[in-house]
Amino acid sequence: MGPGSTTLGVELGSTRIKAVVIGRDHGVLATGGHDWENAFVDRLWTYPLQDAWAGLRAACAGLDLGAVDALGVSAMMHGYLAFDADGELLTPFRTWRNTNTGPASEALSERLGQNIPHRWSVAHLYQALLDHEEHVGRVAFVTTLAGYVHWQLTGEKVIGVGDASGMFPIDPTTRGYDRAMLAQFDELAAGLGLTTPLVDLLPTVRLAGEAAGVLTEEGAARLDPTGRLRAGVPLCPPEGDAGTGMVATASVAPRTGNVSAGTSIFAMVVLERELSRPHRELDLVTTPAGDPVAMVHCNNGASELQAWAQLFGQFAEALGTTASSEKVFATLFGAALDGDPDGGGLLAYNYLSGEPITELEEGRPLVVRTPGSPLELGTFMRTQLYSAFATLKIGMDVLLEDEGVGLDAMFAHGGLFKTKGVAQRFLAGALRVPVSVGDVAGEGGAWGIAVLAAFLRDREGDQTLADYLDTRVFQGVELATVEPDPSDTAGFDAFMERYVAGLAVQRAAVDALR
Repeated sequence: MGPGSTTLGVELGSTRIKAVVIGRDHGVLATGGHDWENAFVDRLWTYPLQDAWAGLRAACAGLDLGAVDALGVSAMMHGYLAFDADGELLTPFRTWRNTNTGPASEALSERLGQNIPHRWSVAHLYQALLDHEEHVGRVAFVTTLAGYVHWQLTGEKVIGVGDASGMFPIDPTTRGYDRAMLAQFDELAAGLGLTTPLVDLLPTVRLAGEAAGVLTEEGAARLDPTGRLRAGVPLCPPEGDAGTGMVATASVAPRTGNVSAGTSIFAMVVLERELSRPHRELDLVTTPAGDPVAMVHCNNGASELQAWAQLFGQFAEALGTTASSEKVFATLFGAALDGDPDGGGLLAYNYLSGEPITELEEGRPLVVRTPGSPLELGTFMRTQLYSAFATLKIGMDVLLEDEGVGLDAMFAHGGLFKTKGVAQRFLAGALRVPVSVGDVAGEGGAWGIAVLAAFLRDREGDQTLADYLDTRVFQGVELATVEPDPSDTAGFDAFMERYVAGLAVQRAAVDALR
């Protein structure tokens, strides 16, 4: 390892594929990116895998890859990628966004005694069995998007424990798949014709800091056709965006948590004890080191805010004014600070897709107001921001109030928090906990997986991931922390009363607008 050695992290997010090169001090040296979008095909959300590879190559194209001596792959968690014995894809990639797996989720949750969310890989597999899909009889390997890319780069069918926990429940003692639950699943699946043990279909679990294979000649050429990236480079275990988000925010120790806001929005809180019982609103997953985490995952995040910002930007252009997207967002978010604390009687729903927490299989974005509700910019934008956090609050209330889970601080990251002091303030008010932001998480999961690759390379003995982050990565990092404002908290609570009551309108819109 020379003084100029670097690590490379790539992440396939919901709307953008990113690549980050970091130095020995974990500082960002260079970044690359490529936009991509999911498609709704045959009533299922998917991405063509050829687009993933084209995007990865585009993201890496302008980077200096000659000094890379460790790398890692991250991608959106969950979903379903199924392959036959020859490595051929059996059905288009089914993403975390799909909510067609309700019957499987309900049946598995009841049998296993743990909440099995709609988007988990095992729910997709079991739903395919329930639907008697032809391809299920030929399944030889099931993995996530990160696990797939890692497999193609290394030839190794492995997965990081954090990403694995979005495929099948993890035993907190062994930090591998729960054996008792595997046996229960096999009993259920046998009655539907699947006789191969599930464990034989899943990738092998690896913990942060453990070896997970090396880059092959074919893998290096697939990622970087120019030949700058050397074969033989070690890879850390592939992780989901939730796990790399925890790393990017140093939220891997008990009583710490983070919120990631993008196309989806989710919160991760590291637990210091078991929950009293299963909750439909809470997923039990793990950190990349295998420690238990409660996750509140909402399918709908900032996409509707993005759509409104684009509309206002188009209006500015129609007036003959040129404004960057950053300026538009900063102006709209700034106006929200002057809006009515309770949203002024306005309601907004950001549901572009189904939302399991509120038991909706599909979504219809809505803005609703009574005749007496004021329609002015500040209150409108505050309502839109509240809407982005509303479903998250429903789940977090279960965790913090019903379960009494301890949480000292929440770290927020994602594009929603780039305009300083707005979304951060409203989130603190909604959750009633201090919320911190910092530039260190600016590159998100791509930086987080690059740090995990550095941990693989630099780990000393049995050093823990939490210690590595505390002593090598985040020491001396300054964060901006906002305490909850009582008027925001009271206003958000009033908004939530209307929001929950108005879900009947959202359900009616789904039924009426096809």
